[in-house]
Amino acid sequence: MVTNDYIATSSNGYCKMEDEYVRRHHRHEIKEHQCSKSLVKHIKAPVPLVWSLVRRFDQPQKYKPFISRCIVQGDLQIGSVREVNVKSGLPATTSTERLELLDDEEHIFSMRIVGGDHRLKNYSSVITVHPEIIDGRPGTLVIESFVVDVPDGNTRDETCYFVEALIKCNLKSLADVSERLAVQDRTEPIDRI
Repeated sequence: MVTNDYIATSSNGYCKMEDEYVRRHHRHEIKEHQCSKSLVKHIKAPVPLVWSLVRRFDQPQKYKPFISRCIVQGDLQIGSVREVNVKSGLPATTSTERLELLDDEEHIFSMRIVGGDHRLKNYSSVITVHPEIIDGRPGTLVIESFVVDVPDGNTRDETCYFVEALIKCNLKSLADVSERLAVQDRTEPIDRI
């Protein structure tokens, strides 16, 4: 049973299917001075539409509200590096990120931060996109997990809270953009849906 858009409930924090996806795709090697978490978002839009936004390593600003600009160096492939400009209001202005995995068949995207003027050291994340039915219509289950070093002067809880807040904002924006595009693409009149 889902209690909110981000985290489902069961004895381990996820429903059975979500738990299986996390076990299969979101295992991070966590060191002593790191924290890690997985977040879940249910989106009322079909997988192809949601994946078309998630997979765009070269255009994360399509749904990530804290990114103002992105420049990819070279061809878009595994190992490609992007320079991201962060909007003001965050404790950073730039981030250098490497594409670790982009699997269009399994809908898996992974990236690692390799530089920038922020405190997110050894940060990596995995996003997976899975089909589900929401209110009788094709929907998408998105899971994003991360691992990151805990900076000196911060606790694990503080670090996880900060990163979770950013991811929740990004996932909410992904849902908003995807759901808006899905409604625009409907062929039936909205009042009949």
